[in-house]
Amino acid sequence: MVRMPILVAVALVAAVASCSAREPNICTPMAEVAATAVDDAVAPLIHALRPLLGSGGQLGSHGGVPCDSWRLGVEAYNVRDWTTVPANCEGYVGHYMLGSHYRRDSKVVIDQAIAYLDSLKLAGNGKEVWVFDIDETMLSNLPYYATHGFGARPYNATSYNAYVLEGSAPALPETKRLYYKLLAVGIKPVFLTGRTEHRRAITVANLCRQGISGWMNLLLKQPWFKGSTVTYKSGERQKLQDAGYVVVGNIGDQWSDILGAPEGARTFKLPDPMYYIG
Repeated sequence: MVRMPILVAVALVAAVASCSAREPNICTPMAEVAATAVDDAVAPLIHALRPLLGSGGQLGSHGGVPCDSWRLGVEAYNVRDWTTVPANCEGYVGHYMLGSHYRRDSKVVIDQAIAYLDSLKLAGNGKEVWVFDIDETMLSNLPYYATHGFGARPYNATSYNAYVLEGSAPALPETKRLYYKLLAVGIKPVFLTGRTEHRRAITVANLCRQGISGWMNLLLKQPWFKGSTVTYKSGERQKLQDAGYVVVGNIGDQWSDILGAPEGARTFKLPDPMYYIG
């Protein structure tokens, strides 16, 4: 089993700062200082288990499984409806996520999102929004998956929910870069997550601890909803559109985050080979 460095745990504990769950998108100055410090500390450490072989080469075909081709199929939405990472690809996915490759791929996506943003002619009427997923989009659950097989083990709701309730997930640095840029130009961020309503308080606290504030809405799934993720998220985007908002951008780590009309004027898919949500 691959274990996270002790420094990661120390940095994540240091991230806890004064932040009010009752004020969903307002962080105290002290929290912002702490968030900046933890971003500097965690950004390199979250990917700190450097691979001996890289994320290709021998490891890419470990046990006869072409793991690099499998990951490409996942990201291109050709491999669908899978429940776990192939067992022989656990090491490959771990090295990809914890090495520099994942960060580089994420940077390419965000660079394109920012280039698109820079090309927009904004109305400036307060009606332009950008939709964000949360898990593996704004917040990283890699500290959990690094000790639970990087998706090669069956999903364990009990242990995963316990991790979420800690509210300690670090923010993904590249996504934060886009988020701050949107705030600077007057586009309103909207979080649209598959997390259920009873996790609102801990989700707000986690975002706040990571220096994320200023969003317009945090939309969580009602516990009674039984439809697909595509149905749920496209329905919420339709409500935004019906209320007069223009979804200028939409970003997530799952295809189900961005599929289903109205998708938004432009969609962006971040890498995530650890799990699939249909």
